Amino acid sequence: MSDQYPSETTPRRRSGIERFFGGSPGGVIVRLLLLSLVVGFLMSVFGVRPLDVVDGAINLFRDAMRDGFGVFRNIGAYILTGAVLVVPIWFLIRLAKAR
Repeated sequence: MSDQYPSETTPRRRSGIERFFGGSPGGVIVRLLLLSLVVGFLMSVFGVRPLDVVDGAINLFRDAMRDGFGVFRNIGAYILTGAVLVVPIWFLIRLAKAR
């Protein structure tokens, strides 16, 4: 058998659209519609409106741009807070393994 013809074990080459969607476009659209329905229902149950989500994202971006260095300050505080717990536990584990 020559290599010109794909064998049964050779996977079918996907088109550009299928690669972009991650599968057949129809199947992906149906899954997205069902997921959107579930998420939309849950958002309405908890009283979250789409405009609230968009406003929150805009405000988050605006605050991050305005107070960019505050983000780094918060990250440093998180690292120090976690290190208070992580470093002693790590040290105790290292001592236990040394014996």
